[in-house]
Amino acid sequence: MSNTLAPLLEAARLLEQTWAGAGSGSDLSRAQLIAVNDAIGQLKRTADAVHSEVAASVAFESRRELGPQSLAKQQGFRTAAQLIAMTTGASTGDAVRLVKVGQATAPRTNLIGEALPAKFPDVREALRAGRIGAPAADLILTFLDRMIPKVGRECVAEAEVFLVHQAPGLSLDEVRKMITRLEAHLDPDGVEPREGDLRGQASLRMFQRAGMLHINAVLDPERGAPVQAAIHGFVSAEFAAKRDGRDRNAPDADRHDLTAIQADALVHLAEHALSCESVESLNGATVVVRVDLQDLESDTGSGLIDGIEQPVSIATVRRMAADGGVIPWVCGSDGEVLDWGRCRRLFSPAQKLALRERDGGCAFCGLPPSMTKAHHIRWWSRDAGPTDLSNGVLLCETCQHLIHDVGWEIRIEGDSVFGKVWFLPPPHVDPLRTPRLGGRARIEVLT
Repeated sequence: MSNTLAPLLEAARLLEQTWAGAGSGSDLSRAQLIAVNDAIGQLKRTADAVHSEVAASVAFESRRELGPQSLAKQQGFRTAAQLIAMTTGASTGDAVRLVKVGQATAPRTNLIGEALPAKFPDVREALRAGRIGAPAADLILTFLDRMIPKVGRECVAEAEVFLVHQAPGLSLDEVRKMITRLEAHLDPDGVEPREGDLRGQASLRMFQRAGMLHINAVLDPERGAPVQAAIHGFVSAEFAAKRDGRDRNAPDADRHDLTAIQADALVHLAEHALSCESVESLNGATVVVRVDLQDLESDTGSGLIDGIEQPVSIATVRRMAADGGVIPWVCGSDGEVLDWGRCRRLFSPAQKLALRERDGGCAFCGLPPSMTKAHHIRWWSRDAGPTDLSNGVLLCETCQHLIHDVGWEIRIEGDSVFGKVWFLPPPHVDPLRTPRLGGRARIEVLT
C-alpha cells in the first residue's frame, strides 16, 4: 500500500466502521453522529493532503513553458487551477490553494539532484496524518514564508512546531487569530507599521438605493474597537430586555434578527451623538486595552484591544489609554493586576475585567466579552462558592445553559489572569471525559 494513501484508506475504514448498522444519516444514533462527524473530518483532511500532492503534480505538468504540451491545455483548460476546480466543483481559489500547499510541502532536490526534505516538514507531516486540512496548512505556510526574512529560519522553525501542535482541533478562524497573535509576538517592531497600512485601508461608504441608506465600513483596530464594543453592548442589552419581557422598542419588539438589532444599535449611537442621550442602553460596553508593564516601560512590544484580533503598537496603547471611555489594563511579570483604570463594577471591583482578560470572552464558544456574564462555577447559593477568579468564568447565555443542562464540568488551572479554563464533557458526550481547553489560552501565544 502507498504510504501516501495509507492514512486516507484508514480514514475511510474508520468512517465505514462508525457508520455500521445505519442506512442513512438520519438513522444514526447521537453517539454515531459525533463519531461519523469526526470520521468525516479526518477523511476530508487526509483527502486534502493527497489532493494537494496531486494538484502540485498537475501544476508541474501544466507549467507555462510546456506550451501546447501542458496537461491543463491538453484537457481544454488555460491553467491547472481551472482543471482542478472543474473536477472538484470547488472555486478556482480553492484549487490554487491546493496547488500552493502541495508545492510548499513536497520534498525537494538541490541543484545536483540530491533529495532534500520539504521546506516545512512539520506542516507536511501534520497534513498527511490528517491533523490539519489544506485551508489551515495554507494559512500556516503563508505566515511562515512571510516571517523568514523578518525573524530568520531558526525562529520560523520553532513557530512551525508551535502552530502544528496547536492547530489541530481549532477552526480556521481560530487558526487565523492564533497566527495574528504569534506574528505580533515574533515581530513586535512590525506591529506599528502594519497599523499604518490598516489605517490607510479604513473607509466608510454610504449611498441611497430604493429608499434605503447603505453603509459599508472598514475600520482599523484602534477606531473599530469602540464601534464594535458599543454595538455588541447594545445587542446584549436588547436580548436581555427581550428575555426579561421588557419592551425597549415597542414597534420592533418581535425582531430577533441579529443584523437588524445591530442596525438599531448604529442608529442609537448616532442619535446619542446628536442628542447626548443616556448611555445605559449600551449595557456597560467598555473598551479595554491590555499591555504588559515591561513593554509599557520599555516602549516595545504590543498590546491588545479587548474584542479585536489585530494587536496594536505601544504608541496606540498610550494614545487610547489617554482617551475617555478606555480602560488601561497593565499586568506585571507575575500576572498581578497593576492598573485597572477607573472601572468599578462587580463580580467584584476588578474581577470582571480580570475574567475578561483570562477568558477573552465566552470561555466556551468565544463570543466577545460584551455578550457574556461572569458566573460562579460552584454556585454561590447552592454550593457556597466563593466570588474569586478560581471560581469564576465568563459565559454567554447559551453556553451557560448548555453547560448546566448537559452536565459539563469546569475546572480552573491557576489563580491569576494567566490561568486556564478546562471544560470536562459528561460521560455520555465523551466516555473518556477528555478535557477541552477554553478561554484565551486556546489560541493565545503564551510566553
